Amino acid sequence: MKYNLTAQEKEHLERRTAEAEERTGAQIVLAVIERSDAYPELPWKAFALGASVGGLAAVVLELLQPEWFSFPGGLGAVILALGAGAACAFGAVVLPGFARFFLDGNRAEMETRQYAESLFLSRELFATRGRRGVLVLVSLFEHRVVVLPDRGLGERLDAQARREIIAPMTAALAAGRVGSALEQGLTGVEKVLGPTGTGQGGENELPDGLIEERGP
Repeated sequence: MKYNLTAQEKEHLERRTAEAEERTGAQIVLAVIERSDAYPELPWKAFALGASVGGLAAVVLELLQPEWFSFPGGLGAVILALGAGAACAFGAVVLPGFARFFLDGNRAEMETRQYAESLFLSRELFATRGRRGVLVLVSLFEHRVVVLPDRGLGERLDAQARREIIAPMTAALAAGRVGSALEQGLTGVEKVLGPTGTGQGGENELPDGLIEERGP
C-alpha cells in the first residue's frame, strides 16, 4: 500500500516532533506501517462471498433465461460461481479497500495494537530517563491508530486522553491524509501533556525521524 508523504512533509514532521518534545519533555516517536498483519483469511472470505453470489446469479439466470444458460449438468452454475469467487479473491489481494471490507474491526484493532507493542520493544523506546517515551503509530491498511505511552506518561496519557488524540487522527487517515494524521497526533500529545508535562528536561534521547515499515 502506498501513501504520499513528500520529503518536505517528513522534514516538517521531524521538526514538529522535536518541538513537541522540547515543550512537553516527552520522547515522541512517529511510525507509519503499511499493514499490521498479513490477514491470509481475507481472500478466502472474498472467494466465499463471490462464489455465493455467483451461484445465486446462476440459479436466477437458469430460471429467467434457460436458453442462454444451457450448460449440461449444472456446469454453468459451477463455472459462474467459481469465476465470481476467483475474481473476488483476486480483488482482495490487489485492492486494499476491497479487502478491508472483509476485515473484522476487533481483529484490526488487536493486530495494530500488537504491532505497536512489538515495535515499541524492538526499537527500545523504553530506554529513556523516567520512562517517558510515547509511540504514535498509524497502520494504513487497517485505518487504525495506536498511541502507546511508556509508564512514565501512563497517568497523563490515559485511555480517555488517548481516545481524544486518536479520533481526529483516524478521520484524517481514512481520508488519506497521513501527514495530517501524524501532525494531529503530535498536537494532541502536546495538548494533553502541556508544557514540560513530565517534569523532565528536553534532552533528545530517541531519533525524531519517521519510522516506516511494511509490516508482515
